[in-house]
Amino acid sequence: MSAAPLRYDDAVIRRILTEIRTIAMVGASAKEIRPSYFVLKYLLAKGFRVIPVNPGLADQEILGQTVYADLASIPEPVDMVDVFRSSDAVPAVVDQALALDPKPKVIWTQLGVRHDEAASKAEAAGLTVIMDRCPKIEFARLSGEIGWNGVNSRVISSKKPTRGSGYQSFGLGPRR
Repeated sequence: MSAAPLRYDDAVIRRILTEIRTIAMVGASAKEIRPSYFVLKYLLAKGFRVIPVNPGLADQEILGQTVYADLASIPEPVDMVDVFRSSDAVPAVVDQALALDPKPKVIWTQLGVRHDEAASKAEAAGLTVIMDRCPKIEFARLSGEIGWNGVNSRVISSKKPTRGSGYQSFGLGPRR
């Protein structure tokens, strides 16, 4: 029996994506064909500070960003931990995140990544948890960008999107 599908209110996701500034991306890859690479690239282009975490690439750079071996090695606070690892790796990532001072505000797991027990532990510690979602897709959906490809974003608004600079530059709120 599979777990019930996860549903998150658009207002919660919008709040997260407008309030956070620094994202630790656990499982970031330097390979341009990997989803974590283009999500990292997209989020950087949207003005987020994205810190790649990958022990095999520690002290190297991905898209000009220094890669760290683990969350504890990051020399600055992070607002969100984005998990690009398998579901069985989530409990260890949550434990690392909860050991940080200050703790991040959000644990976000990518598409297909879900661990309900680890999520409950993070939520009990006061963190917001989003699982089985991609911040790139959610940002594009909520800003209207994804609709350019004919995808139903489930967002209807008469308000003109905030315009930034560059290609596909709509945003969710104030300019970064």
